[in-house]
Formats: sequence, structure tokens, C-alpha cells
Amino acid sequence: MKRISEMIRHLPVEAVHGDPETAIAGLTYDSRSVKPGDCFFAVRGTRSDGHDYIPMAVEKGAAAVVCERMPEAPAEGVTWVVVRDSAGAMADLAAAFYDFPSRELKLVGITGTNGKTTTVTLLYDLVRALGYRAGLISTVVYRIDGREIEATHTTPDPIRLNAMIREMADAGCEFCFMECSSHAIVQERIRGLEFAGGIFSNITHDHLDYHKTFAEYIRAKKLFFDHLPKGAFALTNLDDRNGRVMVQNTAATVKSYSLREMADFRCKILEMHVDGMLLRIDGQELWTGLLGRFNAYNLLAVYGAACLLGLDRGEVLRVLSTLHPVSGRFEIVRAANGTVAIVDYAHTPDALENVLRTIEELRQPSQQLLVVCGCGGDRDRTKRPEMARIAVRYASTAIFTSDNPRHESPEAILDEMTAGLQPGTRYVRITDRAEAIRTAVLMSRPGDLILIAGKGHETYQIIGDVKHHFDDREEVRRAFELLSAAGNPAVAKS
Repeated sequence: MKRISEMIRHLPVEAVHGDPETAIAGLTYDSRSVKPGDCFFAVRGTRSDGHDYIPMAVEKGAAAVVCERMPEAPAEGVTWVVVRDSAGAMADLAAAFYDFPSRELKLVGITGTNGKTTTVTLLYDLVRALGYRAGLISTVVYRIDGREIEATHTTPDPIRLNAMIREMADAGCEFCFMECSSHAIVQERIRGLEFAGGIFSNITHDHLDYHKTFAEYIRAKKLFFDHLPKGAFALTNLDDRNGRVMVQNTAATVKSYSLREMADFRCKILEMHVDGMLLRIDGQELWTGLLGRFNAYNLLAVYGAACLLGLDRGEVLRVLSTLHPVSGRFEIVRAANGTVAIVDYAHTPDALENVLRTIEELRQPSQQLLVVCGCGGDRDRTKRPEMARIAVRYASTAIFTSDNPRHESPEAILDEMTAGLQPGTRYVRITDRAEAIRTAVLMSRPGDLILIAGKGHETYQIIGDVKHHFDDREEVRRAFELLSAAGNPAVAKS
């Protein structure tokens, strides 16, 4: 337990009403989860205002309330802490409540549009293979050394974040690698954490439903580097046109990586095959089972960060060659007749184009490429026609289907995707995603390539507010098996 006076010692507080020596048992911003002795944070969100739920929190036994404005008739026996920004205060107090756990290990964050999950996961796998204990906070999963926890957000709220990092530190973890989403940065979920380093991957069209303009999206990413401390490193991708912009105002030591320019860490793709790539990293040749130029950037970022963390370069290169692709990222499902299905999380225009360029480099003239993709509902609508244009540019036939429609009509989403396509363009609209995957398999010939893009590792489809079980990998295996049962020897195997 912590006393309010201890927790607010370094916090810019407007006023404290009640007993500052009140002991706090736990923290929450959800009035439904308040337990006696908790501190409740009244945080203003995009859809609701936590101040409206203060009475419920007090009724359930909150010992303290952190808010931006007090109720007209504040309850007696509750300590009221008035602050200018409840969200920021929650992050600061969460760090203090859990005794600043990020100071007890080396915390490395990565931000950017694409590549975050792969990079943090490869870093986690790398240091574990080198014998270190580590934590992971990613879109796919959270890990505390070897223990796995279901991921709910790319970057969780600051209370859960500090609680997990405290568990990592107590478990003896020396490193933690985490994705820092643009939402988390502007919502101050990572405030109060002390980073040993930060990595910038790239920035392309995404999340404009939230940030409204691309300039605001860039600003959100840049805030992460603006707040890195002196003594940390800021590793940036020079091949992205905003790579230098990201680190303009940082106090951290700036380092760079590139496949095209002079940089601190360099890489060249020597060969690319369906089973992997031969790379030259800092003058040393390396074979990897990962595919694509985008993965060359991911591996180079991993190598650079590992070196900046003080790990032995030779050992890092040795282990890099043993690492496996991340779940749902260019994940291959093969049929016995040679047909190859590639399941990938690509859900932005840039990610889709990167995957398709890689497939194009591997594709033989005789191979068809069938592309199954869609766009999520209640998300950035401006990328929909661009995704469709990219798909038809590379595909022999594109099949547009439902992704996570949420509260939108799947047909309306497909209308927006296909609105700008030229007459005569080869595409099919099939709203049912399972049927779309089966159709791609039925249209394929032995040895063809099928890309199923957008959901990757996800094992659900969101319709309305409900998550229904759905896994692209399961569906394509099932489609291969059905085709085999009908007389075609296309038995699925990974």
C-alpha cells in the first residue's frame, strides 16, 4: 500500500482536500472495478467522462479520487486530489505506486506504422536466446519472461503497464521491449516510464480516424522521441523520409540504420528465396528465414538496438540467423500440390504494398497471385480505396471481403474500397470472409500464390461489439482440405 502523500510528492497538484496520509490499496480508472481502499482516476475519454462516474466509485469504497474538477457536494472521508490532467496524473501515480519499475530494467520502445510487433518480438527472442530474462509488450501477446498473458491493446493503460513491468522486474527481467502506439503516446499511457532506448520504424497512412491529419499522426510519433532522456538511444530509420524529423529535438543519443544510405547500421539484401534471405549486415553475411525488404529493416533495427544495449555483435548476428517469423506476419501455409497461402497482418496501404512487392520478387511468370483483403469498420476510411488500388495493381485477381466490420455495413466498406477502381479491373466482392478464402483456393492452380491480408495473428472477427472466432490460417487449411476431399491433392501443411 502507498500513502497519497508519497505518490504525489513529485506531481504538479492543484489542490488536496481530505487526508493526504490516506493509504491506497490499488488504482483504477474503471468505476465498475473499484474496491474498498482504491484510488479512482476520473479520466476524460473520447466517448465518456470519468467525472460522471465519481459517485459510483465513491459508493463502492474509493478511498481517494484524482480529478480535474470536484463534485459540487464532495463526499466526506474521501481524499480528493485535483490535477490539471487526470490521464497524465494517472500515469505518474501508477509509476510511483509500483515503485518506478522501469528504472530496474532496460526498457526499449518502438514506434512507427509498420514493423513494431516483429521488431519487439525478435528483440525479446534474441535476448532470451542469449540467456537473459526479458519482458514483451506487443499487439499479439504480453510476456513476463516465459509467462504469456493475453494482449488487449498494443500499449495497455498506465496502471496495467506499470503493474506488468513491476512483475518483470521482480521476476529478474533485465530487458523489456514494448510497442508504443500513437494513441498511447498522445493519451500519455507511457508517461512516467524511463526508457533506455527508442526505435523508429517508419510512418505511413494510418489512424487518421483518430489523429485527423497526417501531420498530427507524425507529431504523435515524434512526441515519443522528444521525451526520451539524455543517456537513452534514439535509433531511427534513415530510409523513411520522416526518420530525421523524429529525432530532431530528442535529448537521447541519435543512431541510424539504413538499407540505402550511410548510417550507423547498414544492411544489404544479397539473395531472396521462398525460404528466406541472405543479408549482409555491417559487413557480415547472415541467412534468415524471414522474407522481404520490410523484414530486412526489422532485423537491422533489432541488430542496431541490441548493439546499443551493449550486447556482443558476433553473438547477436549468430542468434539473428536462428530467429523465426512472428505469428501472422508473412506466415506460410502450403498445400501438397505446391499452392502457397501467405497470411499477413498487413492492414495499411504501405504494409500491403510491402508484402505484395516481396511476393512479386518471388513470383514466377507462370504463377497466379490471388489477393484476399478488406478494411476494418469504424477506422480510417481514407485508406480504403488506396488498399483496393494496391491489391489490384499486383493481383491476378483481387477478392475484396470483410475484415472486422464492427458497427459498419460490410457492403458499404466494400463500396468505398472499390469506388475508384477502373472499369475492367479484375476483382471479386465476397462479403463473407471464409467464403472469400475458399473462393481464392478454388480459383488457384497448383503452384499459385494466395495472399490473405489484414488479420494475421488475430483469431477473431469483430461484428458489432462481439468477437466471433475466426482465424485466416484455420480457414485456408480447411479450404485446402475441402479441395483435397473433392479430388484435388491440396492437403494443407505449414
